[in-house]
Amino acid sequence: MTTNISTDQITLKVIKSLKEGKKQDFQRVLDELQPYDIAFIYTNLPEKHHTRFLVFMTPNQIADLIQELEKENQLEVLTKLGIEKSGHIMDLMDNDDLASLLQDLSPEKIQQLLGGMKKEESTIVQNIMNYPPETAGRLMTNRFVWISQNYTVREAVDKLKTFAEFSETISYLYVIDEKKSLVGVVSYRDILLAGEHEKISDIMYSRVISVSADTDQEEVAHLIERYDFVSIPVVENNVLVGIVTVDDILDVVIQEATEDIEKLSASGKDIDFDTKAFVAAYRRLPWLVLLLLIGLVSGTIISQFEETLSKVVALAFFMPMIAGMTGNTGTQSLAVVVRGLITREADKKTVLKLILRELKVGLIIGVTCGILISIIAYVWQGNPVLGFVVGSSLIITLIIGTLAGTVVPLILYRFKIDPAVASGPLITTLNDILSLLIYFGIATKFLTYLT
Repeated sequence: MTTNISTDQITLKVIKSLKEGKKQDFQRVLDELQPYDIAFIYTNLPEKHHTRFLVFMTPNQIADLIQELEKENQLEVLTKLGIEKSGHIMDLMDNDDLASLLQDLSPEKIQQLLGGMKKEESTIVQNIMNYPPETAGRLMTNRFVWISQNYTVREAVDKLKTFAEFSETISYLYVIDEKKSLVGVVSYRDILLAGEHEKISDIMYSRVISVSADTDQEEVAHLIERYDFVSIPVVENNVLVGIVTVDDILDVVIQEATEDIEKLSASGKDIDFDTKAFVAAYRRLPWLVLLLLIGLVSGTIISQFEETLSKVVALAFFMPMIAGMTGNTGTQSLAVVVRGLITREADKKTVLKLILRELKVGLIIGVTCGILISIIAYVWQGNPVLGFVVGSSLIITLIIGTLAGTVVPLILYRFKIDPAVASGPLITTLNDILSLLIYFGIATKFLTYLT
C-alpha cells in the first residue's frame, strides 16, 4: 500500500463515502492508492457497492482498474459499464492488455466489445490479436514516442511533453526515417544532457537491439534481461510497429515459471487456489495414471527377485532408501538443467561441460552416501557383504539418477521439446525402476555370501 493505513481501514473509508454519496471523499482516498490497491479493494467489496464504485471513478481510473483485475472480473466491469462507456474505457486501455482480455472470447462477443471503440484503436487491437500467441507481436503496444532523426533536441522534448500521457514509457524515444524504418534510439537521459539545438541524429544510438513481431516471448525476455532494457522495439521489415515493456515481460517470466513448475510436478495446468476439486483432480489424473502404470513395472521387478528377498529379508529394509535417493538426485539435476536452459544457450561445449559436472556431482554424492550406508548396514547386521551390496548399489544408482536427470531434459531440448515435460515424478519413476534392477541384480550376484 502507499500509506501506513491498513487495507481494512481504507476499505471502510471507501464504503462510507459510497454509502453517503460523497464522490470527493471517495476520490481523495483513491488518489493515494495504486491501481493494484484499487483493484484489490474493488474485488473484496460487497457486490452491492460495485456499481456506485464504478460511477464514482474517472474513465482513466476504470481503465487502470480493469487492467489489474482477473479476466472474469474484467468482463464483469465492462458489462456493468454498457457498450458505449465500455468502448470509451477500452480506448484508454493498453492495447496489448486489451488483446489479452479478448483473446479467449467468442467472435461475437469480441465484435460487440470492439464495436464501441474508436475505429483506429479497435483496428490496432485486432492487428495485435492476429499475431501468434506468446510472441512479441502479442505483447507489444503502440503507445510509445517516436521522433524523426532530423528533429532537434528541443523539438523532441516538445513532442515528448505532448505524448507523455499517451506513452506507456518515456525512458526511450525511438528514431525513425521518412520510411518509418527504425534507425536509432535515444534515452530520456541523453535528451536531458544534450543541448536543445543539437540534432537527434548526432546523439542517438544507431545500433538498436530489436525483435521481430513473431519472436517468441521467452527470447524477448532474455534480451530485456541481458541488456537491462526498460522496453524493446518490435519491427517488421525494419519498420517500427510497437514496443514490448518490462512490465509485460515480468508477466511472461511468471507465466513461464508457473508452466515449468506445473510440468516439473506433473500437476496439470491452470490449477490455483480457486480451482474446484473435481477440475483439479481431472487435470492431474492423466499424468498420475501414466505414472501408476509405469510404477507397476517396479512391482514386477520386485516379484522377479522374490527368492532373493525371502533369503535375505534385510534387503527389503534398504529398498525404499535406494529408490528414494535415486529419484531425489534425479529431480535435483532436472531442476538445475531446466533452470539453466531458461537463462542461457545450450551449445555443445556447455552441454558437455554440464554432463561432466553432473557426473562428478553424482560420483561425489554416491561415494559419500554409499560409504555411510555401508557402515550402517554392517553395524546393524554384522555382515560386511550386505554393507558392500547396499553401498555399491547406492553409488551406482545415484550416479545413474543424476545423469538421467541431466541427459533426459537435454535430449528433449535438442528435439525442440520443452525440457520441463521431463517432470519430477516421471524422472523419479524411471529412476525407481533402474535402481531396483541394479540393487537386486547386485544382491543376487552376492546371494551366496549374504545368506
